[in-house]
Formats: sequence, C-alpha cells, structure tokens
Amino acid sequence: MSRRQSPSGSPAAASKRPTVQDVAREAGVSPSTVSRALHTRGYASPDVRERVQQAAERIGYVLNHNARNLRSRTSTSIGVLISDLRNPFYADLAAGIEEVLRAEGHQMMLVNDNGDPAEEMRAAETLLAMRVPGVIVTPVTAACPRMLQENGVHVVCADREFPRQGVDVVLSDNKAGARELTEHLIALGHTRIGLLIDETKWSTGAGRLAGFRAAHTAAGLDLDEGLVAFTSFDAEAARVTTRELLRAQAPTAIVSANNVLAQGALAELKDRRLKIPQRISLAAYDDVPWMSLVQPALTTIDQHTVELGRSCARLLLARIRAELPAKRRIIRVPPRLIVRGSTGPAPTP
Repeated sequence: MSRRQSPSGSPAAASKRPTVQDVAREAGVSPSTVSRALHTRGYASPDVRERVQQAAERIGYVLNHNARNLRSRTSTSIGVLISDLRNPFYADLAAGIEEVLRAEGHQMMLVNDNGDPAEEMRAAETLLAMRVPGVIVTPVTAACPRMLQENGVHVVCADREFPRQGVDVVLSDNKAGARELTEHLIALGHTRIGLLIDETKWSTGAGRLAGFRAAHTAAGLDLDEGLVAFTSFDAEAARVTTRELLRAQAPTAIVSANNVLAQGALAELKDRRLKIPQRISLAAYDDVPWMSLVQPALTTIDQHTVELGRSCARLLLARIRAELPAKRRIIRVPPRLIVRGSTGPAPTP
C-alpha cells in the first residue's frame, strides 16, 4: 500500500500539517500573497485569491486561527451568548448573526448558557480568554455585559436591555407589538382578554405587559388584574396556568407572551375541546414555524428575529471597526401583526 506523498514528495513530510509555504509552492505565489488571499484583510486579486484557495484545498491546508490570534493579540471570532438554543427564537437570532459574520469573514463562537447567570459568566470569561473583540449576548443579568465591557470587549445586547448601562442594544419593539396584538382582539369585541406571561424583570416581558395595558387604556377598558396570569417559562407550566385562568376568569381571548407559553395554552384549549376561535381566541407574541402549521393557524406578532440577529452583528462589527461615535445605540426592530384563523369575534354571552 503506497504512502501519501507531501507536496515536496518526501514521505517523512506526509505526517506534517501543510504550511503557508506549502500552499505558496502549490499555487506559485509568495507566502505573503497566500496570507492576503486567505485572510479577510489585505489585497489579492480575485483570480489569485481563487488559485490560492484551490491550492489550499488540494493539499489539505487549514488556516490556524489560534496561531493567528496569538500573533495579532485579537481574534476573528465573535462570541454569541444565548439563553436557550432549543427555542426557535434564539436559533433564528443566531442564524441572522452568523449570516452577517460569515459574509464579513468572522467566525461565530456560539454558547448556550441556559439562562443561568453563573453559566453566563463562565462563558463570558472563556470568550474573554479567547481574546474575542466583541460579544453579542441575550443577557441574563447586567453583570455579564458590564464585565466584558470593563475588559475592553465590545458588547451588543440582543432582545433585552438594562437601561442604566451604556451598552448598545437591538430590540423588538415589545410594547408596540403587544399593544397592536391586544388592540386587534379588542377590535373584535373582546373585553376579557387573558395575558399569559412568564417574566417582567427583563425589558422583553416588561414591554409586552406595558403594551397589553396600554391597549386597554386607549380603548377605555378597565383591566381586571386577575386576567394577567404569571407562569414559568415552560410549556407544561403554561398549560396548567391556562387551565386555572379559564376556570377562574373565563376570558374570551388569551394572549401568550411568547412561543413557549403559546404551545402550552394551545395544548390546554385543544384538550378541553374548546373551539378556536368560536369559543375562545388565541394569539401569541413571537411567530415561529409551528404556529402557521396548526389548525387553526395562530395570529401572532412577527419579531423579524433573523433580521434582529443581522442588526446585532452589523452594529457590533461597526463598533469593532470604530465606525460609530461613542454614544450608546438603541435599535428597535418594528414588529408585524400577522392575523390568522385563531382570532375571531368575541362569542355572544
């Protein structure tokens, strides 16, 4: 059985990883041209860049990002800290971020911290040790973005903000979206609308509760506080809370503050054989694919989550390149109401 030959033809060299010099010989260019062609910075004509990349593929050369980071004392990697990769919202957010980073020649270092403050801080410390120039985070506490900033890392907070911090933020306009969703139900004649919500300590939940209240105020309706039902960020817990809400408050419509709670609410309504929307309407904040597949499809607020992720990445890269003034940036991505079959006129008493 013959042994694989290295570019130099020496069997002994076959066990070594190909180097920049090997790529240069294969492509017929200088090592410095190889570096320019394979990196995002520095000029190399398109045909030279393609020839070098093809040569690198032929001999199995892999760019050593770690060595490059040590030489430059920085990294082309960008840290992304999210709360729950199982949730389609965070997966779409990460997809939007990665799309922009990849196009700009950066790698995404994705960490799922499970919404745990201790895990979030450990992950942030790891990214700091890797010398990443910037991090996008859906912060669990204010401590994580503060620690990163104090150590010279650029930070963009996604989906949540801590007002007293000078950190750039990209958000869905939660108050406006929740208000529009609630006003849609009020326009259909609903006056007893339940709100299923899991938290208000973060700006996300606080904004959605504020929008729900604002819609009632604008319509001249007194909000029965018993219709605001707090639950856990868990579909089964939301199902139990929905059962209790139906039993105690008899709403004619329910708004779920996110896609996980909507899943639990829908399961309970289906189990009780309550016709949607003839008997009760159901609407949700945060459109995800399953909502358009169930029967009837759910009326939702689309946060444009992938675009929200793209905006985070663009803002962070602009900060890293010093293209923006020092003043804090807050970007609000306008949400969109999508009316589907799950909402209809309030039932006659």
